[in-house]
Amino acid sequence: MPRILAALALLAPLAATADPARIEGAKAKPGNEGWTVSVTLRHADTGWEDYADGWRVELPDGTVLATRVLAHPHVTEQPFTRSKTGIAVPEGTDRLIIRARTKTEGWGDSTHEMTLD
Repeated sequence: MPRILAALALLAPLAATADPARIEGAKAKPGNEGWTVSVTLRHADTGWEDYADGWRVELPDGTVLATRVLAHPHVTEQPFTRSKTGIAVPEGTDRLIIRARTKTEGWGDSTHEMTLD
């Protein structure tokens, strides 16, 4: 019994932080001052202690082009969409990667790939 309790104690922190933000969709549109990227996220925000607090735009090689900070929880607004404008995308880029972040987990491992027209 003590071994089982010890194992559960080790796994408890993992269970508490096993709620990454899910990227439900993303759109990109070119403009005169750079690209505008809109991202739709879903996360079980519980309040200030645990919420989706950002997303970023990356190139396929991992280079970060822009970060959108989300300044507050969206407990009652799920999913939600936020945009960032003026993103400088290098000429010839045909794909972007979106990665989300939560306050408790940091940057997630899963990504959303989008093709640029």
